[in-house]
Amino acid sequence: MGVPVSQMWTVVTYVLGQKLARRKQYPLVLMLEPLFRCNLACAGCGKIQYPAHVLKRDLTPEECFRAVDECGAPMVSIPGGEPLMHPEIGKIVEGLVERKKYIYLCTNALLLKEKIHLFKPSKYLTFSVHMDGQREHHDFSVCREGGYEIAIEGIREALKRGFRVTTNTTLFDGADPNSVRAFFDEMMDLGVEGMMLSPGYSYDKAPDQQHFLGRARTRRLFRAILSNRKKNWKFNLSPLFQEFLMGKRQYTCTPWGMPTYNIFGWQKPCYLLQDGYADTFQELLDETDWSNYGTESGNPKCANCMVHSGYEASAVNDQFGSLGGFLATVKATLFNRYPDRGALRLLDEASEPRVPGPLVQIEASDSLQGTNA
Repeated sequence: MGVPVSQMWTVVTYVLGQKLARRKQYPLVLMLEPLFRCNLACAGCGKIQYPAHVLKRDLTPEECFRAVDECGAPMVSIPGGEPLMHPEIGKIVEGLVERKKYIYLCTNALLLKEKIHLFKPSKYLTFSVHMDGQREHHDFSVCREGGYEIAIEGIREALKRGFRVTTNTTLFDGADPNSVRAFFDEMMDLGVEGMMLSPGYSYDKAPDQQHFLGRARTRRLFRAILSNRKKNWKFNLSPLFQEFLMGKRQYTCTPWGMPTYNIFGWQKPCYLLQDGYADTFQELLDETDWSNYGTESGNPKCANCMVHSGYEASAVNDQFGSLGGFLATVKATLFNRYPDRGALRLLDEASEPRVPGPLVQIEASDSLQGTNA
């Protein structure tokens, strides 16, 4: 099991409460971006391409607290940029812990050992470390030799001090499924609580636009990776979202499930698209034309998206929204090996000699951590 029972119970009771209140649009995870600047320059990142005067800006702790209180989601993901570069990140996290929010602080871990004294171990705080794969691939993706070892050192230090730690990996076209599975082994041996995965999304601002996955390739890749899995692998993902990535389920997008608040306000419609901003969370819900988004809308920007920020919320809604969804979750939890001979053939094909192509990594925010039963 990848998360504490208390966190799962918080999510379950929250969702059931929304269902009883007959709310169709409710947030599950607030994506709180207190800054955009970063100490890496990954080619697939859509956040660090802003001009310098924007990258210098920070949300204040008070602005963060207002957004969290206004939204009301039980979990808060803090991506960026690199949150550990925020001068008051310790105060922000402390205030959210006091509010009993489950926090996933997304970090590349380059500053983790240096900044870890700012935090106290808590069941409400998890460091979600961006790990792009095994050593060579990770260093290539983040354009920094030795980045993998620094991140591993940061993870070890956090675990030694009693912090919760997960990894967060975004996969792109050209990813080697055999290497990804070996990476899972490495992270489990390291002792992290669980692993999060998502296909990459083609940010307009990202310098490299060539290696983002289409839907068919996403399903093929995740089928190869997540089928025939090892017993000790722990994923910090909804089991039904995993089945969605493998092509076993179909969901429509729930873009309001993970709303984003940053230095510009409430981002319309989601973490991945920027079609304007709202001044309040209620305004975001009321004035966004949600029919313009998702694969069924015909919006070309949504055509190939299968990212957690739109679809894991859909999976969780299914998970707790019907008896069928609940039973499917129980089945997926108890019988999670997914034996698949066809997927084994995909792994064999991937291991055949070929000319490797470049692969880049965007910074991926956290998924709906803590929703897997």
